[in-house]
Amino acid sequence: MTTAEYAIGTLAAAGLATVLLVLLGGDWVRDLLRGLLQQALTTGT
Repeated sequence: MTTAEYAIGTLAAAGLATVLLVLLGGDWVRDLLRGLLQQALTTGT
Protein backbone atom coordinates (compact mmCIF):
# COMPACT_ATOMS: atom_id res chain seq x y z
CA MET A 1 0.00 0.00 0.00
CA THR A 2 1.04 3.51 -0.60
CA THR A 3 0.98 6.32 1.89
CA ALA A 4 -2.22 7.73 0.40
CA GLU A 5 -3.98 4.39 0.89
CA TYR A 6 -2.86 4.30 4.53
CA ALA A 7 -4.17 7.83 5.03
CA ILE A 8 -7.56 6.95 3.51
CA GLY A 9 -7.78 3.80 5.63
CA THR A 10 -6.91 5.75 8.77
CA LEU A 11 -9.54 8.39 8.03
CA ALA A 12 -12.15 5.71 7.36
CA ALA A 13 -11.34 3.96 10.66
CA ALA A 14 -11.52 7.25 12.56
CA GLY A 15 -14.86 8.06 10.95
CA LEU A 16 -16.28 4.66 11.84
CA ALA A 17 -15.04 5.02 15.42
CA THR A 18 -16.72 8.41 15.67
CA VAL A 19 -20.01 7.03 14.41
CA LEU A 20 -19.85 4.16 16.88
CA LEU A 21 -19.08 6.50 19.76
CA VAL A 22 -22.03 8.71 18.89
CA LEU A 23 -24.39 5.73 18.58
CA LEU A 24 -23.19 3.97 21.71
CA GLY A 25 -23.13 7.17 23.73
CA GLY A 26 -26.87 7.67 23.40
CA ASP A 27 -29.24 7.07 26.28
CA TRP A 28 -31.37 4.67 24.25
CA VAL A 29 -28.43 2.30 23.78
CA ARG A 30 -27.66 2.37 27.48
CA ASP A 31 -31.30 1.65 28.31
CA LEU A 32 -31.47 -1.14 25.74
CA LEU A 33 -28.35 -2.84 27.12
CA ARG A 34 -29.56 -2.45 30.70
CA GLY A 35 -32.91 -4.00 29.77
CA LEU A 36 -31.26 -6.91 27.99
CA LEU A 37 -28.97 -7.59 30.95
CA GLN A 38 -31.85 -7.43 33.43
CA GLN A 39 -33.93 -9.78 31.30
CA ALA A 40 -31.02 -12.22 30.94
CA LEU A 41 -30.36 -12.23 34.67
CA THR A 42 -33.98 -12.59 35.75
CA THR A 43 -35.10 -15.32 33.33
CA GLY A 44 -32.78 -17.89 34.90
CA THR A 45 -34.33 -17.65 38.36
